Amino acid sequence: MLLFIFAITMSTCNNEDKQIPEGFGYVHEAIPDAKYDIRYYTEDNFIGAPVDGYLAPVAILTDEALEALKKAADELREQGYGIVVFDGYRPQKAVDHFVRWARDPADTLTKAKYYPEVDKADLFVKGYIAERSGHTRGSTIDLSLYDLETGGEIDMGSGFDLFGPPSHHNSDLVTPEQAANRILLKETMVRHGFLPYSREWWHYRLADEPWPDTFFDFDVE
Repeated sequence: MLLFIFAITMSTCNNEDKQIPEGFGYVHEAIPDAKYDIRYYTEDNFIGAPVDGYLAPVAILTDEALEALKKAADELREQGYGIVVFDGYRPQKAVDHFVRWARDPADTLTKAKYYPEVDKADLFVKGYIAERSGHTRGSTIDLSLYDLETGGEIDMGSGFDLFGPPSHHNSDLVTPEQAANRILLKETMVRHGFLPYSREWWHYRLADEPWPDTFFDFDVE
């Protein structure tokens, strides 16, 4: 099976003075009440620095993933929840940045927060970091929930990008309430065509993704 990594011809997004490819859109345009917490634009992430290719704190997805996500968000809104987006499309240059960091055993500044129980050398073996990411195909999203009434983020039992057992689906290291919150998100996303990742409660990939063999490299801006 052929894999492609490339930047494609850009077209201007209708409501943004930015350049993104045709067939992609911004989460906040499809879902205006979505909140962003784009860690890779900041230093608050597992590598401890802004990540290559993240030029703005926004999230981009394929049109197909956006359509499915909007339906999920509409259902959640009826139950009093909004979505918090940590990441969507991820450039290949960002994945390459992760790989360079993972191969530097001396850099463990973020271990206490992001991988306290996992040896950095095992992050590849255990599936937390890979040289190819579903995010780079444009139809994978990392997200959580917030309470529409209070604005507070829902307790999922572990933080975004905590590498280790507490973040796994069906973990016995979370409370029943935290587990129920994860199940609410999971069941809603699955109902609207997304597949979960067993090691990360926040990670969902559109099952019928439009670019299953294509790894893009345009910037998030």
